[in-house]
Order: sequence, then structure tokens, then C-alpha cells
Amino acid sequence: MNTKIGVLGCGWLGLPLAKSLIDDKETVLGTTTSDSKIEVLQKVNIIPYTISIREHGIEGPIEKFLGELDLLIINVPPKLRSAPKESYIKKMLLLFDKIKNTPLTRIIFISSTSVYGDINGLVTEDSPTRPNTESGRQLLAAENVFLNDGDLYTTIIRFGGLIGPSRHPVTFLAGKTELTNGNDPVNLIHLYDCIGIIKMALNGKWENKIINGVYPLHPTKEAYYTSEAVKRGLLPPSYSKNSDKIGNKSIESKYFNVKIYPYNTSIVS
Repeated sequence: MNTKIGVLGCGWLGLPLAKSLIDDKETVLGTTTSDSKIEVLQKVNIIPYTISIREHGIEGPIEKFLGELDLLIINVPPKLRSAPKESYIKKMLLLFDKIKNTPLTRIIFISSTSVYGDINGLVTEDSPTRPNTESGRQLLAAENVFLNDGDLYTTIIRFGGLIGPSRHPVTFLAGKTELTNGNDPVNLIHLYDCIGIIKMALNGKWENKIINGVYPLHPTKEAYYTSEAVKRGLLPPSYSKNSDKIGNKSIESKYFNVKIYPYNTSIVS
């Protein structure tokens, strides 16, 4: 049976995700905040909607969009560093109210490992959440809005640092000196693995569960970013030797290991 899937937010992750779902013969409805991007979505057979969720209201045909769906993937980052700064949790509460006025019950909510904060050591889905940033706190509050509703079947996916085509932190770190925390482990995930995990969640076996999406190999920042800079012909960053502190958290998942990772797209070669 063909499933009508909504991708709320067709950006760096959402657009290739939607394309992959269409390749799987699914019907995909996708949103953009700009009319100028409608043609981009149409060209890859996404049914497009211009919808913008603001702090004080939702602009665009949100009721029509939600009313068509069997499952909704919420892929809307907080963006609290950009202007104007609007409350993410208020936006998600507005969306939640709209969802509750439709028959839609299946939700995949894309979140972030920032909700764990600065916990040391091994972090899994069972670890406590102690967000120390405003975006982390608001993401956690938004997760709970959907998870705590007994009529919804929600999967929360907490992704680590996103890497992939045209997106890698080494391009910003190359050549920098006296960087700190070189012994900290990296907690990254490739775009294609993000897509793989989301598609695995579509089968419903993780309803009302939280999933960590981080590649389960954790070289140190110094080793990893040095290697990645060399591979790209960039000047490697250098790290301060003033601290022998063992690194911060390593985020893993109860549901994945290296051997069964969805696309087996390793962050290390």
C-alpha cells in the first residue's frame, strides 16, 4: 500500500530524504518556506507546499498538507542563532495543535543529541538529558510534547553532528591553531545514514521510542580532523597540548552497531 509521507522541511536533509522515498515509490508531500523553491520540489516529484511556522502562527495551507498524510516527518531545526529569534517550542505547540485536528497519528520527529548536554562517558538512549543550550532545552521540550500524547505514535531520532556532501566541519577548522578538546571523541553521522535510519523508522517498530543516530566509531577530534584535512589537501588544525583530559561523551545507540549500520557510511576510511 502506498503511504503518503509528509516531509516538513525540505532542506539539506529533508530534500534528499524525500527523493529517496520517492525512489521507493512512496508519495511524498514536502514543504518549503519560500515560493521560489516550489519548482525545485516539483522537479523531483515532491508535491510541494509553501508553509512557514512562526512563533505567533503558521503561514500557508497547513491543514490541507497535514490532512493528506499517513505519516509526518518533522524536520524543523530550532535555528535560535538566526534572526529573528522565535520560540521553537511555541512553533511546535502550534504544529501539534494542527496535527490534533486531523486523523494523523504517526510522527517521526528529528531532534539532536544536544539534548544530552555535557554528560561525560558513554551516552545511550537510556542516559539522562541535561541540555545546556537554549536550542537543546527547546528541542527536548518539543520531543516531550509529541511523546507524551497517548494518541500519537511518535519516533524521536536524535542525530549527532551532520556531515555529507558540501557539509563537513573540517572546512571551518582547517589551519586553526590552539584548538581545545582535541581528546574529545567525535559524534558524527553522514547524511546517507540519516536517511537510512529514518527509512527504517517508517516500518513502525520504533513507535514511541527514542533513537540515537550517531556513527558508532569515535576517533578523537584531533585524529579525525587531522586525517580529514589531509585527505582534502587542507592545512590540518592544531590542538592545544595543555590538557591531558580524557574526552567528553561518546554517543551510541542500543539499536545499531558498526556491522548493522543502515548505509554503512563510515565517518572514517
